[in-house]
Amino acid sequence: MQALARVARSLHRPGFSRAMTTATAEYDLVTIGGGSGGVRASRFAATNAGAKVAIIEMPYNAVSSSTAGGFGGTCVIRGCVPKKLFVYASHFREEFEDCKGFGWGLESMPPLDWGKMQQNKTKEIERLNGIYEKMLSGAGVTMLRGSGSLVDAHTVKVDHLDGTSTNVTAKNILIATGGTAVKLDIPGAEYGITSDEALCLESLPKKVVVIGGGYIAVEFAGIFNGSGSETHIVFRQPAPLRGFDEDVRNVVHENLGKRGINVHNKANPTKIEKGADGLFTLFMDTGVEISDVDVVMFATGRKPNTHRPDLNLAGVGVELTKGGAIKVDDFSKTTVDGVWAIGDVTDRVNLTPVALMEGSAFVATALQNNAVRPDYQYIPSAVFCQPPVGSVGLSEQEAIKQGMTCDIYIASFKPMKGTVSGRDEKCMMKCIVEVATNKVVGMHMVGADSAEIMQGMGVALKCGCTKQQLDSTVGIHPSTAEEFVTMRTATRRVGPNSAL
Repeated sequence: MQALARVARSLHRPGFSRAMTTATAEYDLVTIGGGSGGVRASRFAATNAGAKVAIIEMPYNAVSSSTAGGFGGTCVIRGCVPKKLFVYASHFREEFEDCKGFGWGLESMPPLDWGKMQQNKTKEIERLNGIYEKMLSGAGVTMLRGSGSLVDAHTVKVDHLDGTSTNVTAKNILIATGGTAVKLDIPGAEYGITSDEALCLESLPKKVVVIGGGYIAVEFAGIFNGSGSETHIVFRQPAPLRGFDEDVRNVVHENLGKRGINVHNKANPTKIEKGADGLFTLFMDTGVEISDVDVVMFATGRKPNTHRPDLNLAGVGVELTKGGAIKVDDFSKTTVDGVWAIGDVTDRVNLTPVALMEGSAFVATALQNNAVRPDYQYIPSAVFCQPPVGSVGLSEQEAIKQGMTCDIYIASFKPMKGTVSGRDEKCMMKCIVEVATNKVVGMHMVGADSAEIMQGMGVALKCGCTKQQLDSTVGIHPSTAEEFVTMRTATRRVGPNSAL
């Protein structure tokens, strides 16, 4: 009788369809969203947990919309991958400039065929989009083309491309719809583009303004500048990359200017006007105007995608945070039983590898009876500005805020390549050590290959690396990376007991 009572209560809880029970569901899992996290979770659910899985995604397009997307999501189609390809392309300017010091007789800068680069980029992301579909098919996952929205806690309405719709039922529903770029709410914002469109420009703009000071902004400023555009970057903070270590921010700020990018800090855009000649003028609260602009790009953040198209979360009782993200617990479960969410739509740590981790943890928890919390400690990350940034662990400011007393080790030097090329640019490497435990709690770098170096350092911090262990490690010479194991004298001590 108690068991029957529990079933009766479950059938009457909000969002549960009386027409079905989980025992009669068509699928063990239906995933809404075919980006990195959604695909990982769907594949692992099918192959590792033996689940019957369907995944819903809109048709491929390089620019996302309420009717277009594609398997692979933002990262593969209109984010990390195509951006990195353009970083590679723009970086050749640095190599051409530096080669003269090494004896190469390059008389003039070779021209960039932007159209050819676009063509090759598109070919590559279409290839990857196809690979994602093959991986899903190979895993036995059913791919449903269209958009999905919740009917109840175990039913998803699929709006198909032909205008029809059907309902599918599942024991578990996973929302992995990612995020979307946002623009500032200023007059003339409709004239600006976002990173989606920037990666699809048919021709290289002669003059471009990038609005924003985050990682997307500094990356695209480097891309446009390296490709040959007159580039301006506008942000309201004193330095770019708010939230990063202050020494990192200051070095990146300096490097932007040294690379020839026009930096407008402590400035707020107020409006964009379009002239009769089709060119734009950006107005700022500093009184400065940037005129004759071909492209204005907004890199002013992203927001969780719960609205494009509408997922009907409120209708089912799935709660959102004040910032519009889906509210989840430590195991990615929403406020409705049977409905889960991972990736940028939850606005936890918005990185592709984190979405992959969350997808794997979800499968273990929901389908393999093995509750696994995603582990957000010591997540390494990179910013592919030029030169790039690599970071793992706490910034100096975060360590102080947590009440730690830390020794700060900093090395700032001209890389060996720069001593011959003559490039006026320094590499900065930083190690943060908690005095009480001798543990390394943060590592940061601005310089060539920082992402590659920091991936290894992420493993070290994950294993509880101490400064003593770093000091006992033999360096690779000559390399930049060896500096992390040869820093012996602290630059400063910070924190509540710094005077002791």
